[in-house]
Amino acid sequence: MKIRHYLRRPPAISAEEAVRLVEAGALVIDVRREFEWNRVHIPGAVHAPLEVLLERCVDFPEDRLLIAFCTGGLRSAGAANLLVENGFDAVNMSGGLIGWRSAGGLLTDR
Repeated sequence: MKIRHYLRRPPAISAEEAVRLVEAGALVIDVRREFEWNRVHIPGAVHAPLEVLLERCVDFPEDRLLIAFCTGGLRSAGAANLLVENGFDAVNMSGGLIGWRSAGGLLTDR
């Protein structure tokens, strides 16, 4: 991923809005590393570590909003920009894992 993906501000939503959008059909794309995903993740999320995101995006649905997600929001900001550049309707969820938990979002360790 190029530095420009981190320099621009991607479309962003709050964790509260992300929870509502997921309930309405949006798909979470979790760009964290394998060990982070194995520790805890959002049920129904797609795991696509940032390092392989571009390769994996051919598998993503083109008719759903994609919500990029990571631990704190920095990696997912770059991911959201990359997804938008590749034609997806994508946003970054501000606040990451802490925000998701605070908003009442479900998590699983399996």
